[in-house]
Amino acid sequence: MKKITHLDQLNFDNRFVRELPADEEPLNTRRQVLGACYSRVLPTKVINPHCIIYAQEVADLLDLSPEVCASDDFTQVFAGNRLAQGMDAYATCYGGHQFGNWAGQLGDGRAINLGDVINQRGERWALQLKGAGATPYSRNSDGLAVLRSSVREFLCSEAMYHLGVPTTRALSLTLTGETVIRDMFYDGNPQAEFGAVVCRVAPSFTRFGHFQILAARSDTDLLKQLADYTIRTDFPELGEPSTAVYAQWFTEICRRTAEMIVHWQRVGFVHGVMNTDNMSILGLTIDYGPYGWLENYDPDWTPNTTDADERRYRFGNQPAIAFWNLVQLANALYPLIKRVEPLKAGLAVYNDTFEHAWQTMMAAKLGLSIFDEALCNELLKLLPIVETDMTIFFRQLASVNSHHSVSEAIEQLTDAYYVPEQLTVDYRNRLSHWLSLYSQSLKQQAVPDDVRRASMNAVNPKYVLRNYLAQLAIDDAEQGDFAKIHELLDLLRHPYEEQTNKQHFATKRPDWARQRAGCSMLSCSS
Repeated sequence: MKKITHLDQLNFDNRFVRELPADEEPLNTRRQVLGACYSRVLPTKVINPHCIIYAQEVADLLDLSPEVCASDDFTQVFAGNRLAQGMDAYATCYGGHQFGNWAGQLGDGRAINLGDVINQRGERWALQLKGAGATPYSRNSDGLAVLRSSVREFLCSEAMYHLGVPTTRALSLTLTGETVIRDMFYDGNPQAEFGAVVCRVAPSFTRFGHFQILAARSDTDLLKQLADYTIRTDFPELGEPSTAVYAQWFTEICRRTAEMIVHWQRVGFVHGVMNTDNMSILGLTIDYGPYGWLENYDPDWTPNTTDADERRYRFGNQPAIAFWNLVQLANALYPLIKRVEPLKAGLAVYNDTFEHAWQTMMAAKLGLSIFDEALCNELLKLLPIVETDMTIFFRQLASVNSHHSVSEAIEQLTDAYYVPEQLTVDYRNRLSHWLSLYSQSLKQQAVPDDVRRASMNAVNPKYVLRNYLAQLAIDDAEQGDFAKIHELLDLLRHPYEEQTNKQHFATKRPDWARQRAGCSMLSCSS
């Protein structure tokens, strides 16, 4: 296919702003926006933008040539200094439950949509700048973003995609040339940080909260209008909107959400802030804020400092929180269906889909053709007892051959343990018993070790965006050195492959990173 040689050649459709009602107030002032799905607003211009990196795979989705992406015009457009021909910038109105409590109107406080591109394959891709300035939904904030959070968003969006996890994408990461004041630790010591903008890309950025705010305001007509638009645009396979189709649509959202959460659990990703406004109706991972990756396997771990006491969004609670969020969406959609049973049926599909997909996933992680509940449950009880690196453990488990003795099998797993002294006699005995049962299961299924190892390595990544790796890239970037960002993006493009001279990216978290900010827990400050 022919590549686009100038951004003004992009084919913008902008169906959202054409078909849904706009905020009638033209001024960009903080306010409650009623009777509208969005407010038109321009990105804030910046003084000296510099594009740090772009993802060629995402550029390919938009038919952009490498020459366009390397141009100054690309930098100016995706820093927010210029709207390309066809762009119609706006911020959307939504609400949500935050940490279990209804928060009212939230909206795109620092995300500005540039419009929807239709590529040469007929695919719709929405472009959105994060950190491009204030909107009517910014409340008391400035709508900007800092470099550290923007690096994390850019890298994790692409890392998750290459891991096979449903996610929004990231096209570019751009420095603004300006500083932003942030109190990173919320301790009364704000500091100036480098400002940055990420261009995010997804088929749609519609969230549960878009429907919740309209239901909360009893604006059923607009609720129906938005639902009809969403079904026709993002779920056309369901047919024309009707009461029955609304129910099918909710069921499909439940199914996609379940599949997404299973992927999170598979790779050890912890979102950190699973508010309903951070849930995509497409079942995509959205809003990479205080996320984290499990280093040692701890189901009670959360990366979010705001959630440190309650641990509502801890790793082990993500499946239940997703269900809770879907219940809130069901409440919002009830005025369209006016019957509880179809919504309950959709929620049941979530549970059934999650349970089936989780069992299939765990069997695959263990290299088993059939899920073994007892074997799996015992392993998940064993892993948290001692500090065990989740990624390394499952990757190394593939190296355990059916003919290995128990002691040889334990030796294969040694690199996964942070504190070898924790491997007491009692623990080793329990682990040995599990490994014996595991070896029996492998022998019974009679799959050649090399075939099993390949299948396990296809679902158990060698490389993930460990928190300390991202922090090292941020440290260098804040000194003007962006090489690690490029190196990590290249590494994370192939997370399941053995990469020559990259073993140091697959080792355990170093001791210095245990308590360091950005490596252990993060705030929502960005």
